[in-house]
Amino acid sequence: MEPLPNPDALARIETLKKRLDRPVALIGLMGAGKSTVGRRLATMLDRGFIDADDAIEDAAQLSIAEIFSEFGEAYFRDGERRVIARLIEEEHGVIATGGGAFVNAETRALILERAVTVWIDCDIATLVERTGRRDDRPLLRNEEPEAVLTRLQRERAPFYEQAHIRVEGQRGPHTRTAWSIIEGIEQWLS
Repeated sequence: MEPLPNPDALARIETLKKRLDRPVALIGLMGAGKSTVGRRLATMLDRGFIDADDAIEDAAQLSIAEIFSEFGEAYFRDGERRVIARLIEEEHGVIATGGGAFVNAETRALILERAVTVWIDCDIATLVERTGRRDDRPLLRNEEPEAVLTRLQRERAPFYEQAHIRVEGQRGPHTRTAWSIIEGIEQWLS
């Protein structure tokens, strides 16, 4: 069980909630904690949370793996862009995006313009451990996960670095990473 925030922390969150006029979009590699930390952050900010991948699966009535397999990555990325645009328009409080969403130029421009963009950066060992818990990651199916994640980190870092805020994903309680995001948003809004 994590400790309750102190009164000063609660006051900071209340102030931030009043100042935050757009959704928070979380970006980063698969396994960085976007969904788990995003849920915690949304609770702290008293806002809604949505995982873009879940919204894509709902819209397509197919799993991400099925979309990749049947239609290819380009088709998936186009649908992903449209779904993220809708989620931002619907003013969801915290949106966890797919790991490759921010690489798409149109999606990246949309997120940067209309959301507070937070890159959750995480070390490869942690990503390998976390992604190994599930078998639904199309990009990790046919190759060694560590090699794939290392390559993706190298390829995507120049895009992720354009985020408004960068925080280090942590192995400890997710509240620590959520607090790092809150501190980053406070600084970004200053």
